[in-house]
Order: sequence, then structure tokens, then C-alpha cells
Amino acid sequence: MDKGFSVGRHDHTLSRRSRSPSATALVHGPTPIHRPTARDFSVVPALLFDMDAESSPAGYVTDFLGRSVPLPVPGAGTPVRELAYTHFTVLLDPSRRLAVVTGVNIDGDQLVDVPRGDDWHLDARLPVHEQTGEAVYANNDLDRGHLVRRRDPVWGSESAARQANRDTFAYTNAAPQAAEFNQSKHLWLGLEDHVWNYARTNENRISVFTAPVLTAEDPLYRGVEIPQSFWKIAAWTSLEENIVILHAAGFVLDQSAQLSEIELGTAQALARIQGSPPPLGPYRTYQVPVADIIRLTGVAMPELAEADVLAPVLALGAADGSRQHWIELVDLSAIQV
Repeated sequence: MDKGFSVGRHDHTLSRRSRSPSATALVHGPTPIHRPTARDFSVVPALLFDMDAESSPAGYVTDFLGRSVPLPVPGAGTPVRELAYTHFTVLLDPSRRLAVVTGVNIDGDQLVDVPRGDDWHLDARLPVHEQTGEAVYANNDLDRGHLVRRRDPVWGSESAARQANRDTFAYTNAAPQAAEFNQSKHLWLGLEDHVWNYARTNENRISVFTAPVLTAEDPLYRGVEIPQSFWKIAAWTSLEENIVILHAAGFVLDQSAQLSEIELGTAQALARIQGSPPPLGPYRTYQVPVADIIRLTGVAMPELAEADVLAPVLALGAADGSRQHWIELVDLSAIQV
């Protein structure tokens, strides 16, 4: 299929000021709790694609799990666009043109099978220059990586399920990923299913939060800085003595190139000369403390940090910003829930 494109460089001045901390230089201490206000968000009011006003989506629902689980939010002053879709919400960083947070509610008892489709499209509520569209993915080996998995919000009525399926193909719900699959990428895609199978005690419901880790070191390609890693947190609840208890498990997918500093610099320079995507490495999937995801991203999610299933492990030793508590996953049986 012909994927012709035109390329225009985007101004990243704002991005340099407001982006998250570097993954290679973790910030110290927890991120201050910050809840979005009208001044933090600049939302363009518009209908969602072909929806009418009565069917406009509610997006991520905070009390979906039977207790309040707020959508994680970036630090104070970070400009984002809040975009509600069917059963999920995207918080988009307009300067990076990628999501900084996504959150989806999944009801396993109401899942609907609908044709996949492949209708990738821009969101009409946003200016084109704030979105990473087809130009970045054309004629190369980059994948449009779903952040909210296609099947996760596809539940409810037939019409809602079909709209949710279409919504997941908005470019705001994608980020550039290496096209080559390996076992670790399959693990990443199967994390929700594994947690889901474990957490059937709460009406078969879970909520999942996913986004790229946006850093100042992300290499520039066709006007967009390509993330080197992604984070995901699955949340579910259980009922213990009539009390709803929240649980959470955090994960990181690393697609950075496994090269020495000199080799990486050479490979990146060659990619720039050839106009090809930056070098990316084989996928590696880790289960990590939620507190480490907070340090990597600067995103506030205190409720999820407190509910982390790795909290007893962390209590044995203070988190020092290293990866000492990261568990590399070779199969789903290694996941701690």
C-alpha cells in the first residue's frame, strides 16, 4: 500500500521545558499530587468523529472498580489535551504530539467481538500539528503501536463496542514502536489478559493505564521524538470483609537499542543521514514498582502506588532510583499479582 507523506518539522521549544524527567536520570522522591484544573487542560470542544451529541463518550470512569481510582495526571503546569473516547481517555502532550497518559475501563463480562478494521485517523477535535499522524509511519519499519489495546474498550452494546473499536484507531492512541516482534512484545500485549484471569473476583473488571515514557533524550525522526520505553499499570479490586481493596501492578516495555554509547551515537548519526528511524533494540518487558514509573514519568498516581503488589518487596529496602526491584519477564508465570 502506498503510504506517501509530506514532512514538516514541529516546534519543540515547549517540549524541552515541560517534558518528563529522563529515564536515565530518575528524579528523587515522589511526584507532588496534582489534579487537573481548567488551566492545565486546553480542550477543543468538538464531536468525536461521526458521533452525535447524545452518544458523545464519557471516557475513563473513575469509580469503575467500585472505588475511586483517578486517572493519573502529569505534573502541575504540563500542557495536555484531555480526549474522552468510548470507555477510555487520552491525555495528549501537544508539544510531543503523543499521549502522556491513557486510561481504559475493561468489563470482561460484556466484551463484544467486532471486526478489527484498520482505519487509522486523526482526531478532528485537535489541530493536525498536535498529532503524530501517518507521515511518521510511512515507508519505514515503525509500527503504530496501540496504547489502549484495540479489544480492551470493545464492550457493552453492539454500537458502543463498534465505536470503541474505531476510537482505538485514533492516532492520539498510538506511538511509534519497532515493527519486529519478539517474545517480550507478546508478553507485553498479554499482560492485561493475565491480570484479568487472576482478578476475576471483582465482576471481571480491571482498569489499565498506559503511555510512552517521554524524555529529553528521545531521538528526533520526521519532527517527532521517538519514545524508547513505555509503561503500563493494571488495577483491580477485591472484596475483603466487605471492604473494597485496590491492587495494582506496574510494567515497563523497553525498546531502546542495546548498544554502547559510541555505537549508539554512530547508529543514530547514520539514521539521520539516511532519513531512517532511530535504532531500536529488541523488546524487553519488566514488572516494576509503580513508584519507579512515577519517577520515570513525573506522572502523579498516589492511589496506584499505595496499591502496588510489589509494596511488600519495596518495604524490605528503600527505593534508590535503581532497577534493583525490576523483574525481567520471560513468561507470564513470572508476573507477581
